[in-house]
Amino acid sequence: MSKTCHVLGIDTSNYKTSVAVTDSSGNIVCDIREFLQGKTGERGLRQSDALFQHVKMLPVLMERVRGQFSGSFDAVAYSSRPRPADGSYMPVFLAGKCVAESISAALGIPVFAYSHQEGHIAAALYSASALSLTERKFISFHVSGGTTDILLVSPDRERIIRAERIGGTLDINAGQAIDRAGVMMGMSFPAGAHLEKAALGYVGKIPKAKICVNGLDCNLSGLENKTRDMYERSGDVSETAAYVFEFVSLTLCALTENLRREYPDIPIVYAGGVMSSVIIRNRLDFPGAYFAAPEFSSDNAAGCALLCREKFMRGLSPERG
Repeated sequence: MSKTCHVLGIDTSNYKTSVAVTDSSGNIVCDIREFLQGKTGERGLRQSDALFQHVKMLPVLMERVRGQFSGSFDAVAYSSRPRPADGSYMPVFLAGKCVAESISAALGIPVFAYSHQEGHIAAALYSASALSLTERKFISFHVSGGTTDILLVSPDRERIIRAERIGGTLDINAGQAIDRAGVMMGMSFPAGAHLEKAALGYVGKIPKAKICVNGLDCNLSGLENKTRDMYERSGDVSETAAYVFEFVSLTLCALTENLRREYPDIPIVYAGGVMSSVIIRNRLDFPGAYFAAPEFSSDNAAGCALLCREKFMRGLSPERG
């Protein structure tokens, strides 16, 4: 492939504002992100507040991109919705859509839309040096604040990959449970990193976790009540934090074991912000498993940029979300 292809990617999730640039060889040459800020005591951000923060932050990040990358863009990509499914929608993604389509119109370059979930999968593959998996079927876990899905991912000529949900949570998401536990104990949102730091400092015996897994489905809502009861009884932040990560780790291990029985030889990719946890990653020691580096596990624009680059290089038509 001789033509140049520098792609600007934009992702505006409920956790981060993110921009990234890929080069013609498929390398991430610029990757800039900022967490959205929640108020003390809040367990998440309202969509209106998150959207407002994205609108303020995107010009700042674009200025930083220009400080690191002086070339021209051949295409622009953005995350348009949470999942690649009918009816999947969150207002926060309108911020990225507006900026991407404005850049497209101003520069006369094509604009491509992908889902936030597809971007997570592609970023994980890139980080694990496993982008070749896009040429075959594989399984991807997407475990974050907004999603706890098990996905059967297949090659797709038009979109590069196509993900079909085959399992996951039946109630709240793993990242939600982690954030709620942290905020309940006085940590700021998002609480994952603070909670894991506390968990890593615990040296006692972790209370036995009674998980709820049935085949490829799980329930996580019971974790919230259990952690609240534990903390109110003991007041021990580290013990409670360790229990939270034990519960989530055991749940994901059980799902993976059940998955292996149903799909014995298929590669498994773990993506999403929860998978940046050292505790959880160390527990998921399964053959044929791929993990993103922590910086490519959490919300980022790299995956959208990578998928757009591949589609652009194949000469495929743009899609808007």
